Amino acid sequence: MSWVQTVLAEGQRQGLSDAALLQAAGIPPRELQRERWPVDHITRLWRAAARLSQDPGFGLKAGAAVGPASFNVVGFILQTSATLRQALAVAQKYQSLISDGGRLQLLPAQDASWLIYHPQQGDLAFSPHQIEAVLAAIVCASRWLVPRPLRPRLACFSHAPVGPLAGYRAVLGCPVDFHQAFSGLLIDNALLDQPLPQADARLAALHESHAAGKLALLAAGQRLDERLRGWIATRLGPGVPTRAEAAASIGLGERTLARRLAGLGTSYAALIDEARRDLALQRVAQGASPLRAIAQDLGYADLRCFHRSFMRWTGSAPGRWRAQQPRPTAVPGDR
Repeated sequence: MSWVQTVLAEGQRQGLSDAALLQAAGIPPRELQRERWPVDHITRLWRAAARLSQDPGFGLKAGAAVGPASFNVVGFILQTSATLRQALAVAQKYQSLISDGGRLQLLPAQDASWLIYHPQQGDLAFSPHQIEAVLAAIVCASRWLVPRPLRPRLACFSHAPVGPLAGYRAVLGCPVDFHQAFSGLLIDNALLDQPLPQADARLAALHESHAAGKLALLAAGQRLDERLRGWIATRLGPGVPTRAEAAASIGLGERTLARRLAGLGTSYAALIDEARRDLALQRVAQGASPLRAIAQDLGYADLRCFHRSFMRWTGSAPGRWRAQQPRPTAVPGDR
């Protein structure tokens, strides 16, 4: 419920009562008693807040007010992590304890790494304010952890600007590009790997043990395919995780896993293909890596196999598809 409280708190700062926001969203007040909301409920609340406030910076302001405490038990691990990179890995691992509305992915490169946010929307398309709030929250909450203010090299959004560019630069502290293939932040590796002053391995291990228990309880009620999507996303690489490894990770036999996925209308191979597609589209759109390297990183035997898969996903060859994408530039400067 942390995002729900974030929206309601920003609404209050702008003179909007909880009752008014809930009514505008078509959500009964009793829903506030629920521990977790459906994703579409939260989207309705964001849409109502943007509509009633008439503030184009609502999402940025809501995200900027978020601190580590807003991430529940995960926030304690973040504050005791050894580096910002480790803290982001923790956020990836325990993402579902923070929100069901998306997942984070860190794509390292030579000098800087992309932290990409993947919205996991329901039947309703996310409000741009939701995505802007996530990136603003990452930047501003990270400033509680690092010795000096976090300033990404670049922020990208897949949507059009909602408000003045000055508002984005003021919150995110960096140039901003819109209409991109993904939403994310480009962060210097030196900053990601700098030791954090509050690092405490003992406390981090203690908090992580507690978070792991909460995650296990949550996973027990989660759909099997959704659970596996998260597991695959954290392990996909040159060595593709096998069905046997996936089955073992959740305490099932391979045949049982296959039967249960078939009952959900999917298969392990389809989940791997979906994960490869998502990562391939991001890497190809960035334009920084050779296609052969992307194919290798995704576990393809050769470039021809990757080419065939990409044609099946998009109807276009990867080189041609890349040329058609508006790519962000990593050169700082006002936009």
